[in-house]
Order: sequence, then C-alpha cells, then structure tokens
Amino acid sequence: MLIETIIARVVRYSTLSSFTFDQAEKITAPKAPGKPIHLYVHIPFCLQLCPYCSFHRVSYEEELARAYFRALRYELELYHHLGFLFESVYIGGGTPTILLDELVKTLELINTLFGPENISVETNPDRLEKSVLQTLSSCGVQRVSVGIQTFNDSLLRRIGRYEKYGSGKELETRIRQTLGVVDTLNVDMIYNFPSQNEAMLAEDLEVLARILPDQITCYPLMVSDLTRREMRSTLGKTGLHSEKRFYHTITSHLAGLYEPSSAWCFSRSGESMIDEYIVSTDEYVGAGSGAFGLVDGAIYANTFSIEGYIASLECGEFPLKGRKSFSARELARYTFLMGLFGLRLDLDAFQERYGKNLWCLLGAEYLFFLLTGGIRRKSGMIELTEKGQYYWVVMMREFFTGVDNFRELSRTTAGVPCSGGDDPLC
Repeated sequence: MLIETIIARVVRYSTLSSFTFDQAEKITAPKAPGKPIHLYVHIPFCLQLCPYCSFHRVSYEEELARAYFRALRYELELYHHLGFLFESVYIGGGTPTILLDELVKTLELINTLFGPENISVETNPDRLEKSVLQTLSSCGVQRVSVGIQTFNDSLLRRIGRYEKYGSGKELETRIRQTLGVVDTLNVDMIYNFPSQNEAMLAEDLEVLARILPDQITCYPLMVSDLTRREMRSTLGKTGLHSEKRFYHTITSHLAGLYEPSSAWCFSRSGESMIDEYIVSTDEYVGAGSGAFGLVDGAIYANTFSIEGYIASLECGEFPLKGRKSFSARELARYTFLMGLFGLRLDLDAFQERYGKNLWCLLGAEYLFFLLTGGIRRKSGMIELTEKGQYYWVVMMREFFTGVDNFRELSRTTAGVPCSGGDDPLC
C-alpha cells in the first residue's frame, strides 16, 4: 500500500494546484483550435439526489430545467459562431434524459451545427426503456451509459436506489430489454461502498456475465471530502483497505469476456467502442453549468449557479467563471495521466506535441513507474502492466476526488443549496 499512498498524495496535491483558477471580472472565451475536438455537455437535474454523488446536480424543477436547456442551446450556438468543430459529444449529468423533448432539440441542434461522428448520453435506470433509446438513436446517439452501481438489493436500499429504480432483478431485466437498440450500451458500476463485501461484488459481476452488456465501467467510490464526511451518518465510513482486492476481483471475473479499454472500462472482445471519458482527449469544450473545458493549454470552468448560467446566456455572454493556464510540464503530466488511463501512450506523438521526449519533461514520473513495475516500453509505446492498471485507478480516483472537492467549493460559492429534499444529508 506504500506505493499507492505515495501516488495518491502526489496526485491530490497536483489536482489542488491545477484547480486554483485565475479570478477576473470577465473570462474571455477560448479561441477555436481550427480542428475538430470534443464536447462535453452537462445536464445537472435529477428527480432525487443520491447521497454518494459529488457531481454538480440539483433537484428537478421543470420550468427551470426548460429555461436551462434553452440557455444551453444558445451556448452551443455561441461556440459555433466562434468556429469550433466537434467530432464527438458526451452528454452527462445529472440526468440528461430527464426532459426527453428538450434533449432531442439539443441533439438536433448539435447535429445541425457540428455533425459529430459519435454521441454518448448518460441515463438512469428509470429512463432505460426501448422507446427512449430508439428516440436517442434516431438523433444520432450511438452510445448510452446507464448508472446501475449494483444489483444487490440490500446495497441498493442503503444507497437510496431501490425505491427509485427497483430491485436488482428489475435492473437486470431493463438492461436485457434494451440491449441492441443503440450501438453500445454501457453499464456503470461502483465498488468499495461502505458495507459492500467481496461476495456482493462477485454476485454483481456474475449478473453482468449473464447479461453481457456491450461495455462495463467499474468505478471505485469517488466522493468529495464533504460528501465522505456526510456519508458516515447514513452509509457508514468509507475506506480504501478493500479497494485493491475488489479491483482484482473485477479484472479476474471479466477476463475472457471483456478486454480493458481503460483502467476501469471493459469492452466486449473484438468490438469497437466509444471511450468513456471525454477528459482523456487532448482538448475539449465544456458546455452547461459547472462544465469544464481544456483548450489551448488552459482549463475553463462555467458557473455552478443555474440561475447565473441562464442569466449570462440571456445577456448573450459566455457563462465562464474561471480560467487556469497550464505550463508545458503541467500539460505533459496531464497527457501522461490521461494517455495511460487509456492503457498506452505513443512516445513519438508525445515528443511531437511537446518538442521534448518523455524523459526530458517527466523523467521522475517515468522512472518511478518503471521501477515500481507500473509501465513497460513496447514498440515505441509505453503501456500499463497489470499492476499499473490499479496504480492508474488510484490516480484517477484521486484526480476526480480533487475535482469533486473543487465542485463542492464552487457550488457553495455560487450559492447552490444542498437540494436533496428528504435526503438526510441535507
């Protein structure tokens, strides 16, 4: 655990530095890079808020949500006017399918303005219906990702999803009934919940082995420090002592049925899949409240205030509230992290992009992972070993925990309430 502890502390410190934004009255929108990049769109509304979720989300109000979608479409038009081109789109939340008619209008606009090659959309189990997926498919959506988290009824009750989405058997049935409607149906699972044990995880994996969805993504529990403290009174204390063992349980159960396409995403053998994480790309724009973008060496953040987001766009202005420029070394470290999250990094492409080889820019990091057995060099590439795949799970967990901490701070600063209704965490 010593190596994992060192890795976790270094990544958390680096993420804290990366998300210290420049403060200014008005943030200028980024310039279009002159090539197709990637687009992330955030829909923050949920009917009910899950107690373990640290994403930017608010309770659903129809009038506010419709105003939000209108503002979002105008933001997309602004990026089009600046000359941005998008080759792939990922729509996350929240619950993007919460207002299907508004989502359809947004997808139609995206197709008209940008004509992306692929589109992914997240949904929740209550929206996992054949008719919904058929509608999405008709709008050019090739990939739908559904948050299942677990099939265990006891754990579903503890995390507040049994009453919302039904039993494990009902979830299994929904997946079976919608397989094949879109090109790729991805099932999101979470492991290392408080009170979850290895037998429960193994049962989840056995259910997946029976269903055989196109893609499975297994996330370790990732929560902000605030959410972790609040969870203690409802779900129990979170810990990392079981995480590594759970990860090896996942990889051993899925071996032979799935191939890893990232450190925590597994795809059916021989099939072409859309990558799960838009942040694994070189550059991307973030649209929607609380969305991040990375363009021309700088990260941008939109306001987390829903009302502020709508008001900015009604005035014809971008809703940007933060910007941070990265040094060449910081960008190289980001490329190293995200490239190897996808299991391998092209050394020639790295040198072409930064003008220096990996040894010159990130010699300490390169040497550390070579000596600890996390990476190996092969045919002009460096790739993760089996040991390295778990190291990258640790790093990505800490990276996204840092992002979650920034979200919590930004939500508080923007005056976004903890709007969980009857949720005891609120």
